Amino acid sequence: MKTVSLSGSLRGSVGKKDAKLQRRAGKIPCVLYGGPEQIHFVADEKSFSKILFTPEVNIIKITIDGKEYDTIYQEIQFHPVTDKLLHVDFLQLFPDKPVVIAIPVKSEGVSPGVLKGGRLEKKMRKIKVRALMKDLPEFIMVDISPMDIGDSARIADLKIPNVTFLDAPTNVIIGVRTARQVVEEVVPGAEVAAEGAEGAEGAEKKEEGKKEAGKKEEKGK
Repeated sequence: MKTVSLSGSLRGSVGKKDAKLQRRAGKIPCVLYGGPEQIHFVADEKSFSKILFTPEVNIIKITIDGKEYDTIYQEIQFHPVTDKLLHVDFLQLFPDKPVVIAIPVKSEGVSPGVLKGGRLEKKMRKIKVRALMKDLPEFIMVDISPMDIGDSARIADLKIPNVTFLDAPTNVIIGVRTARQVVEEVVPGAEVAAEGAEGAEGAEKKEEGKKEAGKKEEKGK
């Protein structure tokens, strides 16, 4: 898995008032946990664009006052109205301690089912795994070249050394489905029956018209 860097500095004080001041200064309050103690720090807001706003998942090497920490981000808080970044929680990683993380899914190959007019459906964008830091993949690749219409790849089909998949084995990751078409079914004989019904209804109305005309004629006499 790729590593990206982030620089931060320890917060002098912790609280809502200080957090507001930091944000006004273009800094984002953060917390690093998972180690011996929690570390409260701030980082430049602009530096988060290469970390958070990307489909890739990377190990984030944070440098705080000269000390380096291997981390992944765990929780992100945005303003409910403006969507402005407010706070980020990071989890510290250790070489001998497994971590749980969601890894993005990619596909490769050309599906025969798609060439026949089928539709490729990606049911899972990320898959939750548990592994040591050194064994974490950048992404999970699914080969769609054997997939015909009606075929799919499930969690149980995945095999990556030293990686445990935590989603249900029966979960569909990606599949090829028939393109939806609206088909009007015609029941044999229904059209003839409908025409017969219309004819009978017309004859009945004609007969009623004759009776009404006869009644008017009698009244006129």
